[in-house]
Amino acid sequence: MNVNELRFAKRFDGITGSAIREIFKLLARPGMISFAGGNPSEAALPDEEMAWIAADVLKKDGKRILQYGATEGYPPFLEALKAYVGPHFGIDMEKNGVLPTTGSTQGMQLLLSALIDPGDVILVEDPTFLGNMQSMRLYQAKLVPVKSDDEGMDTDDLERKIREYHPRMIYTIPTFQNPTGCTLGLERRKKIAALAEEYGVVVAEDDPYHDLRYTGQELPTIKSFDKAGWVVFLGSFSKVISPGLRVGFLAAEPGILRKCVIAKQGSDLHTGLLNQAMCAEYIRRGLLEPHIRSILKGYADQMNTMLDELAHMKTVASFTRPEGGLFIFASLDEGLNATKLLPKAVERCVAYVPGTHFYPEGGHENTFRLNFSKSTSEEIRRGMRLLEETFSRA
Repeated sequence: MNVNELRFAKRFDGITGSAIREIFKLLARPGMISFAGGNPSEAALPDEEMAWIAADVLKKDGKRILQYGATEGYPPFLEALKAYVGPHFGIDMEKNGVLPTTGSTQGMQLLLSALIDPGDVILVEDPTFLGNMQSMRLYQAKLVPVKSDDEGMDTDDLERKIREYHPRMIYTIPTFQNPTGCTLGLERRKKIAALAEEYGVVVAEDDPYHDLRYTGQELPTIKSFDKAGWVVFLGSFSKVISPGLRVGFLAAEPGILRKCVIAKQGSDLHTGLLNQAMCAEYIRRGLLEPHIRSILKGYADQMNTMLDELAHMKTVASFTRPEGGLFIFASLDEGLNATKLLPKAVERCVAYVPGTHFYPEGGHENTFRLNFSKSTSEEIRRGMRLLEETFSRA
């Protein structure tokens, strides 16, 4: 029998892989300007400090770090994490526990494993992060989009969809959302927490960009309004320390947390102890908050450069104006197809992600997502002009 006739699990039916990862394959050519990823700036990666910290923690606790560890986490990291998460995100640590995860992506997968059966409904923003949509589909969930605007998820439409579909989960990225960069308003945050309790539905609050604010007022997390344990907070150090360390965390009430621990035991046993130890020491030494402050101005300059260029692009009909994060979402004039134009842009050595991939039901072919954090201001200016030339020729 030919291996090409192998039957794969039905959960992979219709799953084609991440559009972003596929686009990355196109970006190897020299001189390519990529607005396609979501990588932090090279200048935002504290490699020298981490080199010293890695050596130090191995000298102090190397035998334990190099051995198997508890799924629930490396004790010094757990201690530092609890002390950080409570006051920083407004989470009641007497009612909630934390679980170190291999990136916040794993936190979402553990939550799906704990809660979702085939056919269960998950309400999502429209558009939303394509990576976690892929995970939801692998768990054979039914994704139902909720209307979204510049203030995030429309809570009136959300309540209508809750009543109609009886979802198992609501998924939201409330702060500097991926792909739009928009931020959920304060009253909507309170309303989502209240709806979760009223209707008995878990909210997955995915907040990896929380600290990347360049202007405006910081808003409390949805979890901070959670009185009955229905909100699960997913956090990450990928955007503020290092994505390569793959250290995130999940904060939840004890019953949900325990199921996620069991799911993690069958996944990777535990998040890398050296990585946990490095993050713990980085926090303990008081390096995290000064580091975040040090990277904000550079990101703000890059974002404002891209916004200025977008304002002068005649083919762009509209675009979001984020107060932070890593992304801007834009729409071309009607009749222009951002998906079909991507290969032509790549030929001119500039790339983006077509917006259709972020919509649960597809469509919106004239939209596209731009990332500014990986490019210098000069590269942004040059790349945006190349995009305008590409779109104008169409």
